[in-house]
Amino acid sequence: MLRCAITRRNLGHAASMSTVVKALSLLDHFDASAPEIGLIDMARLSGLDKATTRRLLVALSAKGLIEQAPLTRRYRLGAALVRLARIREATLPLIDIARPIVEALSQQSGETVHVSQIAGDVLSSVFVCESPRANRVSVAVGQKLPFNCTASGMAFLAAAPESFRAAVLKGPLVRMTRNSATTPAQLKKRIEEAAKQGYARSNQGFEKGVVSVAAPIVAANGGAVGAISVTSPAARADEATMARHGAEVRAAAASISAALGGQLAAA
Repeated sequence: MLRCAITRRNLGHAASMSTVVKALSLLDHFDASAPEIGLIDMARLSGLDKATTRRLLVALSAKGLIEQAPLTRRYRLGAALVRLARIREATLPLIDIARPIVEALSQQSGETVHVSQIAGDVLSSVFVCESPRANRVSVAVGQKLPFNCTASGMAFLAAAPESFRAAVLKGPLVRMTRNSATTPAQLKKRIEEAAKQGYARSNQGFEKGVVSVAAPIVAANGGAVGAISVTSPAARADEATMARHGAEVRAAAASISAALGGQLAAA
């Protein structure tokens, strides 16, 4: 009888955790291109039925994590996230530290430079300094960066724990262009190359006509927390330019990491 009671309690705990994960996963569908999402669209994006989606949205709304826009009644991110983000940034001030380094690198390279940060299993841009040139690459704050086809993603994996790397290699690996690494062997090779040279390259792997180089950012505990990337039109990125940007982004990543108390592994 005692064993049955413990089993029921464990099952209830697991179910509760599953509900929490499902609710929080709804937040991942918001980004700069979709700041507001209606109930039907959220159900479609999440793969959940409408009733379950509504119940989870109501729970998130109760804690201020999302809210309904007064005019559209569509859901958007809530003010509670701002409070949590400020607490996080005060503890690990990545953006404040990175800002002058990113701006200097953008000025030096003449290209768009952005910093990304890991949150759970999602890597997304958190600070962007766009190139002053008319022909430039734009990166939106909050844009998700697939690990297998962006320089930022591959740079992060090169410094990430082996368990995290293994989970990504299991897939699924999204195909954005014909240059995307869509098999574990392809991705593993590119991660190894990134670790060897100290920065990763993406030659039109995420978007046709766009190339980028990136290096990982690590914190005091040695763990990867994000990446910094130089992104440019393919027409301006010959081999010599890519190598120069790679050295520059590696140095920038080292400076940011040092300010966070971390140190990049020797390439």
